[in-house]
Amino acid sequence: MPTRGDGALPGRNPSVSVVICCYTQARWDSLSAAAEASRAQQPAPLEVVIVADHAPELLERVRHELAWAVAIPNDAERGLSGARNAGVAATRGEVVAFLDDDAIPDPGWLAHLLAPYADPAVLGVGGAADPAFAAGRPPFLAPEFDWVVGCTYRGLPHRLAPVRNFVGANMSLRREALIASGGFRTDLGRVGTLPAGCEETELCIRLRRRCPDAELLYEPRARVRHLVTLERGRPRYFARRCWSEGVSKALVSSHAGARTGLASERTHVLRTLPRGVARELAGFLTLRDAAGALRAAAIVAGLAITAAGYVREALRLRFTAPSSATAAGA
Repeated sequence: MPTRGDGALPGRNPSVSVVICCYTQARWDSLSAAAEASRAQQPAPLEVVIVADHAPELLERVRHELAWAVAIPNDAERGLSGARNAGVAATRGEVVAFLDDDAIPDPGWLAHLLAPYADPAVLGVGGAADPAFAAGRPPFLAPEFDWVVGCTYRGLPHRLAPVRNFVGANMSLRREALIASGGFRTDLGRVGTLPAGCEETELCIRLRRRCPDAELLYEPRARVRHLVTLERGRPRYFARRCWSEGVSKALVSSHAGARTGLASERTHVLRTLPRGVARELAGFLTLRDAAGALRAAAIVAGLAITAAGYVREALRLRFTAPSSATAAGA
């Protein structure tokens, strides 16, 4: 079993395949923009693989209108994890870079993402995802909670630094290690519009356990613009996403252990969120910024909803596991 990153030789950029997963024609404009922007990167990717998740009409449209791309179906289990695994199986690059179908990479994205791989110890590199709101930032949404809309949030490093896991809209991993690890768990992650996630977190934890001397790095200069629809900017979506995050974190903890599964979250809760509340309340008191009070309240509410989702799922797992074991033994 390798203990360091495998793939490219020291001192050069590895070859890279870009994988974009999609499931609906409603995102065609952003999908085609993401694909074209990936194709135009310097250095150019070896290939851009577009995976249609149980969407045959979308697959045919990709093959017709983006004929230069490698278009494949996900015929395995429905969902983002299954689609990503299908994409990895179709790639040839030493590194696989993943984009969401509504994440448009900036010029220089791939160069910044690949540069750290010159060090053989680097197993994966993730980049920043800047929110591009359809109607401006919602007044209640503090930057500490930009993860709700799949974007980089306040609390992440401002320069190249090790991290536990990546933002799924903009990440890359060495292909050989990714395949050896078994890929993404299909019992975690988004299916269609269900606001679930954390399959990237679980995978990164698993990779680090397989290769404890390897590095997972966050490179904020590798940037994408992550489009945020009107629906995702509403309080109802905020609440649903927070609840689903709590549920997903409980599932990750059941696989990886609570100490590892919640390591980054503890820092965020104990340091970043209190600073956010203090900042927003100070703005409200000194600048009479009413939105500051709203954002402070949303930070507290978001934390409470996420914690409630975690506790509820953790209790469900605790009390259903013995019965499942009994049934298996019978």
